[in-house]
Amino acid sequence: MFLSRRQRYIEWGDCDPAKIVFNPRYFEWFDACTAGLFDAIGWNKARLYSETDFAGFPLVESRSRFLRPSRFGETVTIETQTTDLRRSSFDIRHQLFNAGELAVEAFETRVWTTRHPEDANRLKSAPIPEAILQALKGV
Repeated sequence: MFLSRRQRYIEWGDCDPAKIVFNPRYFEWFDACTAGLFDAIGWNKARLYSETDFAGFPLVESRSRFLRPSRFGETVTIETQTTDLRRSSFDIRHQLFNAGELAVEAFETRVWTTRHPEDANRLKSAPIPEAILQALKGV
């Protein structure tokens, strides 16, 4: 499966008073890394909206393991990869490394959606387009 990497400098505003990353920040970063994974395979959100009937890939499940803290002033590396691709949903694993050691591991399940044909304000799951499945597989 395709793997993307991003580096992130930990800023003062990312941290709690103890100067360690405030846990919700990780989920914000991981959401951006999921979008970054699609950018890296050549299917950024602008292209998805213009070339497919894409309405989004909402998060339906997440969990994480916090193994060691990350602190203000450090630079971490986040690796993002699909781990399972199904008809209309997919799983993502994020691994955040600090000084080469795994500090946080998070898992997401997301659903590929389109607009509901009878109500444009509603989403419905839909098959992931084949070209996108192949790109996520790294083919």
